[in-house]
Amino acid sequence: MRYGILLIGLCVCFSCDYFKQESQETPVARVNDTYLYESDIRALVPVDATPEDSTMLVNTYINRWATQQLLIDQAKINLPEDDQETYDKLVDEYKTDLYTEAYKNAIVAKQLDSAISEGEYLRFYEENKETFTLNEPLVKVRYVQVGEGFNRLNETGTWLSRFNEEDQQRLDELSIQFKSYNLNDSTWVKFKSLRTAIPPLATYPSNDLKNSNLRQLQDSLGVYLVKITEVLMPTDTAPIEFVRPTIEQIILNKRKLELIRKLEKNITKDAINNKKYETYTLN
Repeated sequence: MRYGILLIGLCVCFSCDYFKQESQETPVARVNDTYLYESDIRALVPVDATPEDSTMLVNTYINRWATQQLLIDQAKINLPEDDQETYDKLVDEYKTDLYTEAYKNAIVAKQLDSAISEGEYLRFYEENKETFTLNEPLVKVRYVQVGEGFNRLNETGTWLSRFNEEDQQRLDELSIQFKSYNLNDSTWVKFKSLRTAIPPLATYPSNDLKNSNLRQLQDSLGVYLVKITEVLMPTDTAPIEFVRPTIEQIILNKRKLELIRKLEKNITKDAINNKKYETYTLN
């Protein structure tokens, strides 16, 4: 009976006549002929809320509800009937859209096959290569950032540049001393993202990226050793591994649309067969 106790403290007064309702529910507020019931506010109050917090939450909600109802009532009195009819149609259309979209999404979520084979990725990529032209440089890169007083800079640069198995192990062992680093040069990244990670690259000309020598850069945050191993420039075709998420999204969206088309076709066909849907000749 927690809500019964709370309602005693509500800042809303009622006449006994207000409770003459066919419904057996307990009203907590009224605006003209519209009532707000106890069941409407029951879910508002968290289980662990204090009585003071509960009262505040309920009172705030009731006041907001009352203001909205008063505005709606005034709108029905003062707005032209044509406008009200237009708004009512919009409300009905919105309700229809909400229900139908929710149902279609539920069916899609249940029936959608989200598994995409490597062959499907490759086939889509090959058939649509012209749509995957880059508009900014991509790079494969490895780098380390160290403090200005780091005393193993030369050998670290050698290991980072040569990068054989033994070099990789040494770099991994030394990585605890790096301020930041990336030793995975198998992934394509946007050059602008690299510039964010390595601020001295902000003024580095992108058209000079294909020079793959080890670069040593410095700013107030430390020293950077940068080895760019591969470069793709604007107008080049994006590699499949870079556009794989985009391809996945396109394929799944196509499958969703196909499921929805099939659902709409079948539900109409079944309704016709079961005599639930028929059309009449217009005179």
